[in-house]
Amino acid sequence: MGKSLFIAEKPSVAREFAKALQINANNRDGYMESPDTVITWCVGHLVTMSYPEVYDEKLKRWTLETIPFIPSEFKYEVIESVKKQFHIVSGLLNRSDVETIYVCTDSGREGEYIYRLVEQQSHVTGKKRKRVWIDSQTEEEILRGIREAKDLSEYDNLGAAAYLRAKEDYLMGINFSRVLTLKYGNSVKAYLKADRAVISVGRVMTCVLGMIVNREREIREFVKTPFYRVLAAIKIGEEGCECEWKAVQGSKYFGSPLLYKENGFKEKKEAEKLIESLMSPAPVTAVVESLEKKKESKNPPLLYNLAELQNDCSKYFKISPDETLRIAQELYEKKMTTYPRTDARVLSTAVAKEIPVLEWFKILQARF
Repeated sequence: MGKSLFIAEKPSVAREFAKALQINANNRDGYMESPDTVITWCVGHLVTMSYPEVYDEKLKRWTLETIPFIPSEFKYEVIESVKKQFHIVSGLLNRSDVETIYVCTDSGREGEYIYRLVEQQSHVTGKKRKRVWIDSQTEEEILRGIREAKDLSEYDNLGAAAYLRAKEDYLMGINFSRVLTLKYGNSVKAYLKADRAVISVGRVMTCVLGMIVNREREIREFVKTPFYRVLAAIKIGEEGCECEWKAVQGSKYFGSPLLYKENGFKEKKEAEKLIESLMSPAPVTAVVESLEKKKESKNPPLLYNLAELQNDCSKYFKISPDETLRIAQELYEKKMTTYPRTDARVLSTAVAKEIPVLEWFKILQARF
């Protein structure tokens, strides 16, 4: 009977799988091995898309004549800094005694892409491949993921989406960065008084930059418009409260061009005229026409997803999105949080079972 090979995305995750499987594995260079199991890992991406000069040396020089660059077949290469680990993983994938490969990279598009590039570059054939899909690194969840692992082919659409996104990023970055740098690079260089200037373009970064620029333009072009509200401090029984005048249906001011909004005048003198009319004849009496009291049931707020977590960390702690992601990933690898790269905002059944009732109350207290 052949061996099972488990390939994780990082060494720390591989150790969790070894612990969950309770195997007495010997540590080797870049992997662990027992009589019937081998566990290895990537170190993030091991393979990347090749630059244009790999296709043709002439493409190393940026010119408008070579744009757009759209290859009919994309080329890939092993990342130089992790070449050693790639060869270790590739060798294990192709070992004759390895019968089944369990893909244990992160359960998401990026994790799928990381493994498939390695398999593609290693030219793996004739192996049974299973996909382990988990959303936390608890022992129960790891064992469930292995037990319920599906054939890798069931995730082909996810793999295709990952390839498509990478190609889109690549083509947009390569072509637009080159054409904009050739067209406007000298102007930017002169403005910055720099030796050189490259205008980088990316699918996400350029959109975000555009949002920032538009917001900055709105701020710079904003013109302050003062308006005047009419307020009154009144007493109802023994309680005091502050009231605000507002033009409602039936009022002579409703829809009036004298108003900036329904509760404020463009001109101070118009607000003063209203006050004078309200104060005559004195004393002024306020009448409570209706009182409404109602009870509402609200659902508790959902748990954080990555985007909401990054927003709040930036808002309250001034932590960058990249730093927030790094911390969240570390917490996930230490089994303190669920998988961060997901839009899910609820806990899975497996994770919920692991949290004592007392901890649930602490979570609720923290949220409220």
